[in-house]
Amino acid sequence: MRVHGVPNGEYERRIKKLQDYIQQDGLNGVVLFDRAYILYYVGFAFIPTERPIALIVNARGEKVLLVPRLELEHAQGQALVDEVRAYTEYPDLLHPMEVLRAALDDLGVVDPYAADTDGYPSVFGYQGPTLTDVMGVRPRPVGPFVEKQMMVKSAVEIALLKESAKWANLAHRLLQRYTRVGATETEVSLRASAEATLAMLDAIGPVYRSHSLYWNGAHAGYRGQIGRKAAIPHMLAANITFEPGDVLVTGATAPVWGYHAELERTMVIAPVSDEQRRFFNHMLALQDLAISLIRPGVRCADVDKAVRAYYEEHDLRPYWRHHTGHAIGLRYHEGPFLDVGDDTIIRPGMVFTVEPGIYVPDLGGFRHSDTVVVTEDGVEVITYYPRDLTSLTIRGCS
Repeated sequence: MRVHGVPNGEYERRIKKLQDYIQQDGLNGVVLFDRAYILYYVGFAFIPTERPIALIVNARGEKVLLVPRLELEHAQGQALVDEVRAYTEYPDLLHPMEVLRAALDDLGVVDPYAADTDGYPSVFGYQGPTLTDVMGVRPRPVGPFVEKQMMVKSAVEIALLKESAKWANLAHRLLQRYTRVGATETEVSLRASAEATLAMLDAIGPVYRSHSLYWNGAHAGYRGQIGRKAAIPHMLAANITFEPGDVLVTGATAPVWGYHAELERTMVIAPVSDEQRRFFNHMLALQDLAISLIRPGVRCADVDKAVRAYYEEHDLRPYWRHHTGHAIGLRYHEGPFLDVGDDTIIRPGMVFTVEPGIYVPDLGGFRHSDTVVVTEDGVEVITYYPRDLTSLTIRGCS
């Protein structure tokens, strides 16, 4: 199934579910500030700044988007709403929250109402009154409902995630091809990402949109997880030069209309030591175990419990750093989480990254991440890059 973006009917179905929730919960409407939520319901992708942007949906399903003047034409051309209202600027003489209050009045959104946060969050120095301040009553939380709705992906969303996985695969292939002793992570990542992006644009054409805050096309890199620094799960890129024997933890993705698949691999620049091989094999066994356990009806917590038991059984607990995985979609991290603290029941249509890692100080980190779609009887792994050590060993370097 090839999809170029999210069709309007998909947005209409999402809004209808939100409207049903509003009516069933006896609300008059909801206010959403979160960028991912606004993109999910009305297709408006934007850069959050100190200027508030808010989506209002009332019990009749009417949708009004509030934006600063500088976003007016952008929103009118992209957002699937009934009306776009613009305020002058922030902070300005008339505060944006007062303009929001007037819009809520016009739409009949009075108590009881709900919101994802009690006012626009503190972004880039923004300060302002809460919704409780301007409405005189605290909103009910709508975030849990939206998160639950976003957990189960539609056929369109899964198709977009598979498209993302395809171009992530190409970017990673190029990353591995160009990695060599003496090169730096910066030059290799830039070259691989640029070539993969150009190929993607040739294939998809001018209709392509990333709708991402982070990448404008396919991307692959190392994020500083090179050599001993690979033992730090969330490093930052540091223009490190590759050396023989380095353990390399990679990351690749390609946002397509906001949707991200995640592909990560552990590679080693030859020669490979016995210790590196031992930890790599344990990491692979951990991921195999986790993938085998993910299926409808299983609790997220139980997957992570079984994975943690493997760490204990094989004396790997000192090298554990994080849970087994997380959901993924419009955001690079979403709920639910494959974690002992998350009792969410896994359902068909959920999409997870599976990425148990082993982090050994003075040696490096070992982590594959694959994106899997939950089916009626198990999972479909949609990232398909080789996982074995032989394929992931970089040889012929000098």
